[in-house]
Amino acid sequence: MNTYGVKAIYLFELARTWRTLMQSIASPVLSTSLYFIVFGSAIGSQIVSIDGISYGAFIIPGLVMLTILTESTSNASFGIYMPKFSGTIYEILSAPVSAFEIVAGYVGAAATKSIILGLIILLTARLFVDYSIAYPLLMLLFLVLTCVTFALLGFLIGLWANSFEQLQIIPMMVIAPLTFLGGTFYSISMLPEFWQKVTLLNPVVYLVSGFRWSFYGSADVHIGVSLAMITLFIAICSGLIAWVFHTGYKLKS
Repeated sequence: MNTYGVKAIYLFELARTWRTLMQSIASPVLSTSLYFIVFGSAIGSQIVSIDGISYGAFIIPGLVMLTILTESTSNASFGIYMPKFSGTIYEILSAPVSAFEIVAGYVGAAATKSIILGLIILLTARLFVDYSIAYPLLMLLFLVLTCVTFALLGFLIGLWANSFEQLQIIPMMVIAPLTFLGGTFYSISMLPEFWQKVTLLNPVVYLVSGFRWSFYGSADVHIGVSLAMITLFIAICSGLIAWVFHTGYKLKS
């Protein structure tokens, strides 16, 4: 494995975070803080608790998921789209690095940035509400797996997109709505029975539910199902990326 090549891509992408610190870190943290103020204080005052958990604490896992899903996707998609846009992608493809090493560098950097952001948001949440994490190691596992999954999805979007507009379509029109409807701010058990079944078709439900279980040991979906689903997502995204590199679809044309 060409570790020097992976490291070069990884460090280059991480360096972009520090050059755009306000956009990469400060802006998502500020947005999340506003969610805590609006939902945690205003709406939370009208909801005593959900499953014995105060509403302010209940929404913490969902808010972390809301942020890292969008940030992982955006970071990875922008990271690989810019070489395509500028034409430097051919230099990367002709370099002595494999497709796996290219993906490892870009996806690894995007996932790392999102993991750091997720941990910062968890620290920021302490300013607004008291909470505990029942299973810290499982929480970290879910955080890492989720960031990797959506960084892979973002990388795939970046390979597919032909313009900046296309780059934003899926995050804005698909991922954001699914996240809001995936139990971020509520338990799906609060919905009518029919809509509970419909909601289970939303893949984000399994991510939010599993992550919330690691905090409170209570969730809408069994933890085993959540882990199985996130593993399936990783396999699907990895398979599609492998197919793109194998065929050169929208990559070598």
